[in-house]
Amino acid sequence: MWTAGGVENSSSATWKFGLDMNLFTASSIFLNGMLLAILLLQVPQSNYKDVLRIAKKLFLDHFYVRFAEENSPVPRVRDLAPFDLDFGTDVTLRDESALEEQHDLLKELRERHSTSLMVKRSEEQQPGDGGSSETKCNEAHASLHAAMEMLGREKAEKADRLFRHALALCPDDPEVLTRYGEFLESGREVVEADKLYTRALLVCPAHSRALANKQRTYRLVDELDAAFLASLDAKKNRLLKIPKPVLRRIKKEAYFQHIYHSVGIEGNTMSLAQTRVILETRLAVGGKSLMEHNEIVGMDEALRYINTTLLHRLGQIQKQDILEIHRRVMGFVDVEEAGRLRRTQVFVGSHVPPKATEVEMLFDEFVRWLNSAEAMILHHIKFAALAHYKLVHLHPFVDGNGRTARLLMNWILMQGGYPPVIIRKQDRFEYYETLEQGNKGDVRPFMRFIARCADNTLGVYLWAERELGKEIDDHTAEEEDSSSYSWLGGHEGESERVIPVSSTSETFMRPPGG
Repeated sequence: MWTAGGVENSSSATWKFGLDMNLFTASSIFLNGMLLAILLLQVPQSNYKDVLRIAKKLFLDHFYVRFAEENSPVPRVRDLAPFDLDFGTDVTLRDESALEEQHDLLKELRERHSTSLMVKRSEEQQPGDGGSSETKCNEAHASLHAAMEMLGREKAEKADRLFRHALALCPDDPEVLTRYGEFLESGREVVEADKLYTRALLVCPAHSRALANKQRTYRLVDELDAAFLASLDAKKNRLLKIPKPVLRRIKKEAYFQHIYHSVGIEGNTMSLAQTRVILETRLAVGGKSLMEHNEIVGMDEALRYINTTLLHRLGQIQKQDILEIHRRVMGFVDVEEAGRLRRTQVFVGSHVPPKATEVEMLFDEFVRWLNSAEAMILHHIKFAALAHYKLVHLHPFVDGNGRTARLLMNWILMQGGYPPVIIRKQDRFEYYETLEQGNKGDVRPFMRFIARCADNTLGVYLWAERELGKEIDDHTAEEEDSSSYSWLGGHEGESERVIPVSSTSETFMRPPGG
């Protein structure tokens, strides 16, 4: 048993104590603690010093527990010097500190040992960067084989999960893409199947199975796309029947929406209500950066330019027209680069745009395409979407390419009688994803995305007509009927900025349930 000794110095409260046990017993505790640490942690030989530290801690904890049981004064570490426990400090052992130090030490050693094992296993399993990729592809093919077995057993749901797992593991494997496409095609998802066949052929143009499938689905997909575009034309024609006062109010709200979402896609954090305040009052919003304010003002200026100068002008699209749009978009953000083609190399994610020395030549070529017979025969949705894609792919400006491309796209759409398409910032992931697919060689997903955005925008106009038509009386209709308005909310030829009317936040974002 432990017995407390006398007080050597009452002011410092340093106690000496006697030990009712021999050195053999103490050494046994010490060695048992060390062996326990080795067995439990399975530490390598290189970490023997850490094991020694843990064993010493276990030894001290044994002292602490016995003192606590006897209600004896707690000794200092230096009083244990006969056992040669050199901790280098003169700290009194206490309940919390002793346990916390031991816990931290054990945790540190476990983490270090775990990390060393992970590195060792990684080096064994992955002799190079290709090891992991090869393992994933092998697992993907195993998952593909299991999916085919599930199909043979008519378990489509399980097969679908296995196909998705294989695609996630190896997204560019032509066999996985082709087999999964066939599965989707059997479920009447022809467009998605065609997309997968295209991806497979981009990876392996000689893949015979994907090529045969693509030849079968290409015609079907074209028919589906044409039918969808025809439905958009029908909705566009219905807009002509909307009373002018109602249409005017809808377009004013759309003006806010267009600016709010277009700058929001690029990371602007202004809310719709804050965007409205800036456009209506030109007053600053507290807590927002000057750049965010200027981005909104720049979009407003660019829309005014299109609305008053370009929209009803006859003739071809000129190079200077696009430069002037960009100059207004960026005029309040970057005066030096506004309206100027870039002179440096830029990088956009994984996409590397053309060199700065090639930009002017390619930009001139792009403008020629905009006015070519090839472009003129396209449906306005396809033409506008391709113009948008080609401009952002070229990336002719240092900044503001996306906003300029969306304005160019909507200018083309408005010339064809469509309202400006609003790409919601909530959809920016799909927006960027379809642009990336275009960079890989298939631009049709992006064109379909723009077509869906146009469908949503037309649906909003038609829904708003039903809701707002009840609020417009006959007297107002007679006064407004003789006026004509541009799609962006202003009178034809109007030089002053048109201020959209106030409304509740995001009123025309989408129809209820749409």
